[in-house]
Amino acid sequence: MAAPAEHVVLITGGSGLVGQAIKAVIAEEHAAGQNTHEKFVFLSSKDGDLRDFAACQAIFAKYKPTHVIHLAAFVGGLYRNMKFPVEFWQYNIAMNENILKLSHEYKVQKLVSCLSTCIFPDKTTFPIDETMIHNGPPHYSNEAYAYAKRMIDVQNRVYNSQYGCKFTSVIPTNVYGAYDNYHLEDSHVIPGLVHKVYLAKKNGTPLTVWGSGTPLRQFIFSKDLAKLFLWTLRSYDEPSPIILSVDEKDEITIKQLVEYIVAAMEFKGEVVFDSTKADGQYKKTASNDKLRRLNPDFKFTPIQQGIKESVDWFVQNYETARK
Repeated sequence: MAAPAEHVVLITGGSGLVGQAIKAVIAEEHAAGQNTHEKFVFLSSKDGDLRDFAACQAIFAKYKPTHVIHLAAFVGGLYRNMKFPVEFWQYNIAMNENILKLSHEYKVQKLVSCLSTCIFPDKTTFPIDETMIHNGPPHYSNEAYAYAKRMIDVQNRVYNSQYGCKFTSVIPTNVYGAYDNYHLEDSHVIPGLVHKVYLAKKNGTPLTVWGSGTPLRQFIFSKDLAKLFLWTLRSYDEPSPIILSVDEKDEITIKQLVEYIVAAMEFKGEVVFDSTKADGQYKKTASNDKLRRLNPDFKFTPIQQGIKESVDWFVQNYETARK
């Protein structure tokens, strides 16, 4: 039986949270002699500005990818979204347009882009599923980012309809794990809280959590998401997106999340919730029925185990972590 043809898989945003998790999973696969025909190129911002078409074109000309995982995005938490809506729109639209256009021009066999559950309508029924993306406006706090990301779904469908391109997208729920961005104000909820708890423990001060703690969220461990990204690249061919999420029963409140991080960090001080700060959407409950139907045997990492691993990584890598 002939060996499979070599694949060159280009990963934009390869130095970030999900890119690093994919790198770890690939290393395990190759060490076990699995999927060794796949060569991965992990891009970082040092390789070129993906908002610039010429720079992006030079990257495609250099590596000639057969497959692409598009992770790169201008991202941030609730407060950064509210502070820089123009940049969230312009930067993401530019990156996405360049990546999809060049993937078509270079005859990429498969392109998987990363969306987010925050793209769904603010006023909707729950659980949300893949058919509901365009059913109404997103929450006002992140509408620029949400609309920019929604356009990838439109682009995937029109490229498939007109040219037959195998372009698709995945919709993860909130991702956490090693190599995240731990900025105290501009990060997502878990890395921001991990950093705050670390400093409160170090300085012997109370922990102040922004918001009431009542919103509900589903969280997916970055290594689980990495495995599902690779499954999507290899096995999922529909242009319509697929939600990559833990089950609905695994949704937790921000207050519960804080308790898990506090326990993992062994923080013994006072915890205060500042309800004068915005909560964002109350819930974004997502259905993973489609994923469970197509990949029924997948096992997710329990959140307390994932939080413990994430906290330990941050403590061990505090000096070099992004913050």
